[in-house]
Amino acid sequence: MRADTRVAWPKDDMTQETTRPNRSGKPRSNASGQPRGDNQPRGERGGKPGFRGGNAKPTTNHRRHRDEPEEKFIRRAIPDIDTPFTRMGIDARVAVNLPPMGIDTPSPIQEKSIPGIVEGRDLLGLAQTGTGKTAAFGLPMLTRLLNIGRKPEPRTCRALILAPTRELATQIADNIDAYAAGTPIRQFRVVGGASINVQIMRLERGVDVLIATPGRLIDLIERGAVDLSQTKYLVLDEADQMLDIGFIHALRRIAKMLPKDRQTLLFSATMPKLMEELADSYLTDPLKVAVNPPGQAAAKIEQGVHFVNQGDKATLLAEYLAKHRDELAIVFGRTKHGSEKLSKLLEKWGYKVASIHGNKSQGQRERALSGFRAGDTKVLVATDVAARGIDIPEVAHIYNYDLPNVPENYVHRIGRTARAGRDGRAIAFCAPAEIGELRAIEKAMKASIPVVGGEVPFEAAKIRERGGPAGARPEGQGARKRPARRPSRAPKAAQRA
Repeated sequence: MRADTRVAWPKDDMTQETTRPNRSGKPRSNASGQPRGDNQPRGERGGKPGFRGGNAKPTTNHRRHRDEPEEKFIRRAIPDIDTPFTRMGIDARVAVNLPPMGIDTPSPIQEKSIPGIVEGRDLLGLAQTGTGKTAAFGLPMLTRLLNIGRKPEPRTCRALILAPTRELATQIADNIDAYAAGTPIRQFRVVGGASINVQIMRLERGVDVLIATPGRLIDLIERGAVDLSQTKYLVLDEADQMLDIGFIHALRRIAKMLPKDRQTLLFSATMPKLMEELADSYLTDPLKVAVNPPGQAAAKIEQGVHFVNQGDKATLLAEYLAKHRDELAIVFGRTKHGSEKLSKLLEKWGYKVASIHGNKSQGQRERALSGFRAGDTKVLVATDVAARGIDIPEVAHIYNYDLPNVPENYVHRIGRTARAGRDGRAIAFCAPAEIGELRAIEKAMKASIPVVGGEVPFEAAKIRERGGPAGARPEGQGARKRPARRPSRAPKAAQRA
């Protein structure tokens, strides 16, 4: 039997932990590196154990330790600059951030909108996507917020920007961050698919600019996380799509919580009848700015329609993608299942593909967009959830694999290309069953889309022979008169008489 080599410690010594040696046989030392005696405290703080290296804190994060966000750089001095934006009333602390972003001269929508917004007027802006609407309302809004000079109160926001989709809200938040760099203005984005508890904790401190989707904002209001009674600025971006999605009831509910003494800015690319009703209820004596007629696409987009059978669309798409493998392209589908199936098929054929649609989580959407923006994936297959809010100037091609049911969505789809002054190309694949959708799109745009391939179906050929866009009457002919109603037959008794 092996002998017991353990040291028998006296009972008195066991109670004195400070004098007991460690496993190496050396006496234990305190936080300062000196051996502890009987009369010496365990640490530098009256019995609390000290950290290694004196009073230094541990370098590792404990379970309950959270890293505090780094304080952003704040530009204390006001730059002395003279630019076209400062001459329109934009604060120099905001205008100094624009040249590094490639914004040197204002776009038409900015040139017409900014002076009126700086003066405090309500505004109704009509312009297609990719014309700089975010800067048109963001720059003057930040200028007015900088003049307040104090922090917002807890659970309040001074400016509220509502967007229909998560992607558009994210894009607006990124732009506002870039415009406000070096200023004390802080923005926060709240969208569905993210942790609502984290959003509630962040809103407890209050924010200057809150960017939100209507659905998640209603959830936060119901939980008492945000108070809109001090919101002085309201922006409705892409308001027509919010109406299409069905947010009209949420918008009316939010409007009741806002103070009447506020500045409201409403931007849209189209102007349906319901939009006019919304503008009348939200705006007071608004300044109306229309850069392009509603429903028209950007001039630098080269459009075309390719007639093809539904079963041959995937092969045709692969032929188009093979011609421009190194350029970014977005493919729009109509359904979530069809878009996911198409993305997997293209990936099987060797293309670097990502997809975003309603069945994807917020994290999956953000990873897909970041990879597409970085160029890791060259093709993005998406539903109309991405038709607005994706601002990637490098996108050179748009393919409408399925034509949209809503004609206005076509304009927003192809608006993902030809951004920031670049050129772009948009091809629509039209199956025989989609002739009606093509007619509606051309009628809404009041222009015909050139045919770039395929055999034109008989019905589409007859429409184009009449001249003008599909669904339009030839010049010189008025609207077709409704046939006269057939008079009712007299009673038989009257006929006999």
